Amino acid sequence: MSEHSIYELNQRQQYMMQMRPLLRKHALFADGTKDYRNPSEPKANEQVELTFRSSRNNVDAVWLCGGNQKIPMKKRESRGEFDYYRVKVQLGTEPYHYHFEVATGMLYCCYDRMGVSSQVRPEYDFVIVPGFSTPDWAKGAVMYQILVDRFCMGDSTNNVETNEYYYIKVYSQHVDDWNKCPADFGVGEFYGGDLTGVLQKLDYLKDLGVEVLYFNPLFVSPSNHKYDIQDYDYIDPHYGRIVEDGGELLNPGDTDNTRATKYIKRVSDRRNLEASNELFATLISEAHKRGMRVILDGVFNHCGSFNKWLDRELIYEKELGYATGAYISEDSPYRNFFQFHDENHWPYNNTYDGWWGHDTLPKLNYEGSQELYDYILDIGRKWVSAPFYADGWRLDVAADLGHSVEFNHQFWRDFRKAVKGANPEAIVLAEHYGDPVEWLRGDQWDTVMNYDAFMEPLTWFLTGMEKHSDGYREDMLGNFHNFEGAMNYYMTRFMTPSLLCAMNELSNHDHSRFLTRTNHKVGRVNNLGSAAAGENVNKGVLKEAVVIQMTWPGAPTIYYGDEAGVVGFTDPDNRRTYPWGREDQELLAFHRDIIRIHRENEALRTGSLKILGGEHQVMCYGRFNRRQQFIVVVNNDYVERFMEWRVWPAEMERETRLERLIMTRPETYSLDSEIYEVHDGRLKINLPPNTAVILRNIGK
Repeated sequence: MSEHSIYELNQRQQYMMQMRPLLRKHALFADGTKDYRNPSEPKANEQVELTFRSSRNNVDAVWLCGGNQKIPMKKRESRGEFDYYRVKVQLGTEPYHYHFEVATGMLYCCYDRMGVSSQVRPEYDFVIVPGFSTPDWAKGAVMYQILVDRFCMGDSTNNVETNEYYYIKVYSQHVDDWNKCPADFGVGEFYGGDLTGVLQKLDYLKDLGVEVLYFNPLFVSPSNHKYDIQDYDYIDPHYGRIVEDGGELLNPGDTDNTRATKYIKRVSDRRNLEASNELFATLISEAHKRGMRVILDGVFNHCGSFNKWLDRELIYEKELGYATGAYISEDSPYRNFFQFHDENHWPYNNTYDGWWGHDTLPKLNYEGSQELYDYILDIGRKWVSAPFYADGWRLDVAADLGHSVEFNHQFWRDFRKAVKGANPEAIVLAEHYGDPVEWLRGDQWDTVMNYDAFMEPLTWFLTGMEKHSDGYREDMLGNFHNFEGAMNYYMTRFMTPSLLCAMNELSNHDHSRFLTRTNHKVGRVNNLGSAAAGENVNKGVLKEAVVIQMTWPGAPTIYYGDEAGVVGFTDPDNRRTYPWGREDQELLAFHRDIIRIHRENEALRTGSLKILGGEHQVMCYGRFNRRQQFIVVVNNDYVERFMEWRVWPAEMERETRLERLIMTRPETYSLDSEIYEVHDGRLKINLPPNTAVILRNIGK
């Protein structure tokens, strides 16, 4: 007779003799943090100890179910309200999938990444990939995204000049007024921000509490956003240094970039290019001295029509040291870097494949060129190696690279090996919409920009707005059950090492500013006007969002200027300049303080998460490890709310005290301490409208 059968017979007998207490499902818990998995990121062929938590003296048996085995777990520790069951498992080299089964009396249940279930759900099993880890420095790290042109001007000699070149039917234009809002179609507008400006503001960023700088693309490109790379080997001299200048601007009405000799000189002269790379190396070095890391933006799915390999604008055709572009001649060494649809169209073959049909964004043809494949792998290595030592890559539209899913996965496997081989502590972080699980199996990306398990559910809950401000749904505003369901599900698509360093943003260069979403205005700058982005905004809701951002698993990522009160509808209006000298000082001080709270408390960086409850417009959750326990309560309503929450499942005693670390209000915030008593495991709290609090367990 099996062990399981013997157990059932014994329990039937016991059940007849005495009634077991009800199973306290809220106490059942396990995750992939180091308190429940030791080591949390085990190597191949290493032994790992797994822990499961239950309420004290409440369950009869716990089994670990994994690797086609059902292994009894032993109660190894009782602490406070909880029992802790543990078992050691020998890993091999293949992924290990597991869940837990729990029995009390005649009742059985399973526990997986989605929580308690009456049945086995293999799709929600916990997963360990032996040997997979993400950099410790990235877990819970405070990141800061910079669109360089709009951050700070430090060197006016490298400014893009008006009529310097012609691109997408507009001339380049230098904007003299730093405070001007971007034009509706402003791809050619340049405000003059550069890397020297970033260097000058490193101490500001350090004082703010930033740990990682994420730069939008920096490489030579004709647009202000630079997602149309012209030369992957060099930093754009308009961001770097121009030591050799000269040539002519285009005359009005002249659209022939072969006569844009000033631009050609600036972006093709090796002296400018090398000087700009040297400046970037200096910037990284200075950031590292201040304890900050640097992440580059890698645009490898497509390049730009100005790219030296294609050279549609004939910029490099007559320049020494540059090979003939594929647009110009079928004999170009870069011919196979692109896919042409008409093989009889040279010279000047414009039938190349463009990403989503955009002829200014030629899609790179990796399947047709091993040289291109190897070149981009070398680029991946180059910038994380000497003399630059960047700390990783954010990968633009990474799932679109290549012409098949199979090829895409193989490329990212090779890219990961190349980058990690050059710098084992570098991060590989991808932009991705939708389910990322196929890329997060330990052999490709480390993590993603966290749209589905952070930005979108939080935006809907707090504002009822779509993230571009393209729609408003009252049924989604304050809808806790939608928030909880979305968060729980999409977080299961991450293994814990990936979740803890996922880029948790409220705003970025592609979506409306979060502060603007709080005004519930549906539309874009072209139909609403730039002033509307700042009308009737609710700073209280923004602060609620930032509190959640700084206390939720992942790497909280600030989009430059959000901390200073910058508003804006979606691209291009979201790319307004940083308001130096015009910052919202209250918001700025709030960000400094909330970042400090996040950084000072390890449980808020790498601890466990337990959603404790919620209803319309309000919610409560805990972050905790063995040493620290925190409760976060949010009132997103427009009226005062009295709430009572079960908080003991966040690893604390039923009788304890909580100290308030911060309380936000629409027009202010407070760091004043206040003590809240917890009786019988429950917290009673009264919160004003649009308020969030962080409470720390301080014991009896």
